[in-house]
Amino acid sequence: MSETTHDGGVAVSAAPSPDDGLSPAELAAKYGLSVSGARPGLNEYVRQLWGRRHFILAFSQAKLTAQYSQAKLGQVWQVATPLLNAAVYFFIFGLLLGARKGIPHDIYVPFLVTGVFVFTFTQSSVMAGVRAISGNLGLVRALHFPRASLPISFALQQLQQLLFSMIVLVLIMLGFGILPGLSWLLVVPALALQFVFNTGLALIFARAGAKTPDLAQLMPFVMRTWMYASGVMFSIPAMLEGKKGVPSWVGDVLQWNPASIYMDLIRYAFMRADGYGSAYLPPHVWAFAAGWAVLFGVVGFVYFWKAEERYGRG
Repeated sequence: MSETTHDGGVAVSAAPSPDDGLSPAELAAKYGLSVSGARPGLNEYVRQLWGRRHFILAFSQAKLTAQYSQAKLGQVWQVATPLLNAAVYFFIFGLLLGARKGIPHDIYVPFLVTGVFVFTFTQSSVMAGVRAISGNLGLVRALHFPRASLPISFALQQLQQLLFSMIVLVLIMLGFGILPGLSWLLVVPALALQFVFNTGLALIFARAGAKTPDLAQLMPFVMRTWMYASGVMFSIPAMLEGKKGVPSWVGDVLQWNPASIYMDLIRYAFMRADGYGSAYLPPHVWAFAAGWAVLFGVVGFVYFWKAEERYGRG
């Protein structure tokens, strides 16, 4: 089709397109197009994560190696830091405040060090999760990969760090006359459940931290409060025994909080034959440990996946 222009020339007009009048969504459907960076389905997302498993492991190991690369003592600080914290807590709570109440004095140091190491595992996973996206925006914006790889790798990094600490913890147990027994094998499922729980928490706070970076400044106060309420330095039932005006359900809530559950399980596994028996554990402790792990693992993963297309775009 042609027409004459005002200067005598001939202009050719395009024929009507069969796509005229179609909405963007209809055009995308017609030609099989998809939105760049769109969130995949949950099953596909899990498949993509599994495909990045080698990256997740390598990234966690690289972060672990680089964590103390500028310090002269290097990786020694992985163990020295929680040990120094345990020494401070022993002086303040064990000696000055009498927090050893209800715990045999000959196992209080292993009791305390176990609590510090196990709670540090959760604390570090949460703190690393808060910064997983906001602290790696260059990587998030430059490469296409499932963003859940980052908080999962940080939780895995903290697990590897805890395993180094466990070597020292075993030496402390032996130094205080606590000999290996079959109950020590219970440490493996307890740590596996705690890892799933920690990963779920890391995923939740990774999404929250991506939207609100200032959350990283608030979390140390939250984690410190959680630590004091979880019986890291003392036995919750022993400290609440005989307290007037404290309802019995307060002790139950404190003992059933996940940090306390995982600490008690690992203490029980190591020190069952040396005075820390089942009387220190709340009822149905393994059911609660598994329940917390499944609840936070599933909810954390789905909650993070829901915002997959928004990470790195704000």
